[in-house]
Amino acid sequence: MKNVILYCRVSSDEQKTNTSLEFQEKKLRHYCNEHGYNVIACYHEDFSGKHHDFARPEMKKIRDYCKKHKHEVDLILFLRWDRFSRNPEFAYMFKRMFLDDWGIEFNAIESPIDFGATEWSSLLSSYCAAAHTENNKISRRTRDGVRETLLSGRLANKAPRGYKNVHITDENGKTISKTVEIDEGKASLIRTIFNEVAKGIEAPCAIRRRIAPDIPESTFLDILRNIFYKGKIRVPATKTEPEVIVEGLHEPLVTEAVFDTVQDILDGKRKKNPKLTKPIRSEFYLRKFLVCPHCGRAITGATSKGGSGGKYPYYFCPTTGKHIRIKADALNSAFVDYVGSLRPNQAIMQLYKEVLLDLRKDNARDIRAMIDGIDKDILEINERMDKIEDKYLDGEIDNDAYNRMITRQKNQLNTLVSRRELLETSNREKIEPQLKYSINLIDNIDRFFQYAPAEAKIKALSSIFPEKIEFDGNNFRTVSMNSVLSLIYQQTNELRGLNKKSEESFSTFPASVPGAGVEPAQG
Repeated sequence: MKNVILYCRVSSDEQKTNTSLEFQEKKLRHYCNEHGYNVIACYHEDFSGKHHDFARPEMKKIRDYCKKHKHEVDLILFLRWDRFSRNPEFAYMFKRMFLDDWGIEFNAIESPIDFGATEWSSLLSSYCAAAHTENNKISRRTRDGVRETLLSGRLANKAPRGYKNVHITDENGKTISKTVEIDEGKASLIRTIFNEVAKGIEAPCAIRRRIAPDIPESTFLDILRNIFYKGKIRVPATKTEPEVIVEGLHEPLVTEAVFDTVQDILDGKRKKNPKLTKPIRSEFYLRKFLVCPHCGRAITGATSKGGSGGKYPYYFCPTTGKHIRIKADALNSAFVDYVGSLRPNQAIMQLYKEVLLDLRKDNARDIRAMIDGIDKDILEINERMDKIEDKYLDGEIDNDAYNRMITRQKNQLNTLVSRRELLETSNREKIEPQLKYSINLIDNIDRFFQYAPAEAKIKALSSIFPEKIEFDGNNFRTVSMNSVLSLIYQQTNELRGLNKKSEESFSTFPASVPGAGVEPAQG
């Protein structure tokens, strides 16, 4: 009596749900009863057919069992050859291992092969190849169907966060079509995320930590890049057709303007310094540097007539005065207090000055030697680039290798040239007046914004605050500051004992809005 292992496999969830595994086992056991075979084990495989055949968990179990019990297994049976494998190469490998090496036969009860006959190899190739061909046809039909669905403006897979898949059924409960609808329980968070990022006030990573900490960082970025949220659908390219963007049949969660603004911010294309289109007025020097916390639009300014006939300058949100409207004098005064609160203490400023001067003094005698060393390195890089060009012209390296090597050498060369220029400008007589002026400006930044001309204030604002400043009627917040000032102010507040979460960047440091970072220094 032969000892037999039964192998049943399905290659899709559809086959799994229509009891194909049970059907296969029933047929196999009936076959074994008719032939007097002893079934010692039955393995059910519902692993995806996309994976390598030997990667299937149940197939690995069969292989391991047979390896340990070579003389206790005579035959491995399965229903059809497509249930065994659709890969002729794997079938031949399986035959060499099980039949040739271990003496264990394997076969299908439908269309069995006589491995003692001369034509077995042709039959095995034919059965597996036919299954492989059919599998490719199914895959192509599936891909074509998915592409057609996308081209029609409908989603072909799971709806993204903020939406939900909806099955439309007939009176018998049978699905007749599928659609995508907004999931209001989750959609509000997605809208808030886009609107907050579109303001350009706070870094996206900080926004995620503040309002959506449960969303992983990579998923958060995928959300911001997904054109589905603005009502579009991306149809991927194929080998013969290019990628296309089509109008979706679903309702967008955000406007196209908001979505495109977010893309510009993520790509770093958004202009950081505002372009003033109106003549500069001293009472409105903050115009367009400040943005509304509600809609993200730049705050503007105008003069209003009072009941007594006087004229009073106001800053206000251009969307609606309900967002923000405040007297210009009050806002300008509040901003002076704000930048004044950032002023570093005298100990830090003195330390900053001494460090810069000591570095220059200590390094003065070594500067010439450092420049000579850099010149030597520059010469070596130029010679190396000449050799790379010679190899390229002689055909020893291809275009990709040439571009890669030349780019690397140019990057190193640019770094060395920048260091050399920095050392060449190390004239103490030139730097000290600038140093004194910059230190005096930093130390008196509030007086500067109180008394300097409007043009000078605007230039200083562009330099100190590369990103716009959010004002909510009481407090100021900005996404970033000039890197040198950032370091000085950060060290100052650390000495003053202010707490700052280690994972937060300076992007939230100058904020006085609760929960957005460290409060400005007082006094």
